[in-house]
Amino acid sequence: MRKLKLYIAGSLNGKIARSDGSVDWLESIPNPTQTDHGYSLFYDSIDTTIQGYTTYKQIIEWDIPFPYAEKKNYVLTSQSDLEDTNFVEFVSQDHSLFIEELKRESGKDIWLIGGGHTNTKLLNEGLIDEIQVFMMPIIIPKGITLFEAVPKEAQLTLLNTTSYSSGAVELQYRVN
Repeated sequence: MRKLKLYIAGSLNGKIARSDGSVDWLESIPNPTQTDHGYSLFYDSIDTTIQGYTTYKQIIEWDIPFPYAEKKNYVLTSQSDLEDTNFVEFVSQDHSLFIEELKRESGKDIWLIGGGHTNTKLLNEGLIDEIQVFMMPIIIPKGITLFEAVPKEAQLTLLNTTSYSSGAVELQYRVN
């Protein structure tokens, strides 16, 4: 069975984006060795992405080519009138059932890109298998937290930690 993996960077105080959705602060992190923090390896391990509508809108506003064009991309939304694009399929039906079925299909793992509300919803529904978070050496005063609203209590098992010369620390957990 495929795994749904939340793979995301956050500030030391748990913010994954500024209040306006911006992640410009990621560019301010010193990276003297120009490491990709394992992103290429992770990206090769997935063939599907899932993100919430707000996160999707933020990515579109960056005015860059769609960054996951060679993957199958789903955007979870409550809006039923959105038309699919060349790169994404909008899912307005029962999100939990959709993801359960998606995980049973053959293929590589699935990347849960975010954001905070989607992370909480899927955690609360027991659908996230692993969380791989990069704690970046920065504190952001206001912003979107890793889990918005109220997440249920969840026990995690630490699978791996890696520290980088950039000051980032990667924490990889299995959700029990």
